[in-house]
Amino acid sequence: MRLLIVDDDEAMREMMKDLCERDGLTADTAVDGRDGLYLFNKNHYDILIVDYHMPILDGLEMVKQVRYENQQIPILVLTEDDRYETAEEFLQEGATDFALKPIKALDIISRIHLHIQIVNMRNRLKIEEDVYTAKGISKGTLDSIAAYLKEHHTPKSVDEISSSVGLAYPTVYRYLMHLLEDGKVKQVVRHQKIGRPKKLYEWYTH
Repeated sequence: MRLLIVDDDEAMREMMKDLCERDGLTADTAVDGRDGLYLFNKNHYDILIVDYHMPILDGLEMVKQVRYENQQIPILVLTEDDRYETAEEFLQEGATDFALKPIKALDIISRIHLHIQIVNMRNRLKIEEDVYTAKGISKGTLDSIAAYLKEHHTPKSVDEISSSVGLAYPTVYRYLMHLLEDGKVKQVVRHQKIGRPKKLYEWYTH
């Protein structure tokens, strides 16, 4: 994980950088919002830590400009101003979290770790979505078929699933084959007195 710490107070920058690095994180620093934006646009960061009161470009304006470029990155704001109006203004511009100065090491590290978990979760979801896209699979469609099978504890035919979830037979069949390949669904062959055996599908419970 790589963080960018933006604060005009040198002692605060170094203390925050040291805290992060002792926790095994990579941290860059910037002396004001303009310097911070330059580094943000030049490098990839997972989390931003931004001070409110800074010369040249303050924290509020930096948050606003970052959000034009990136809607996802967590932004933790450091401020001595504990007024509701200030928090509301930052939230409207896209800040994700606040820490009041003087900061406490345990508090700031726990907040950073919370955002690391959020970043990791988003990355996992993006990887999954990319895999589905590469296979021509829509996650929403896949989830609706999976949900239907999980709700019904008896094997279902492609026709039954198709009419229940409102999708065309070929679509349901293709998604069932994908789930079958992934080991999420099992096929049940039911022999009939007349005609060919009927293939049914059910959610595979280990």
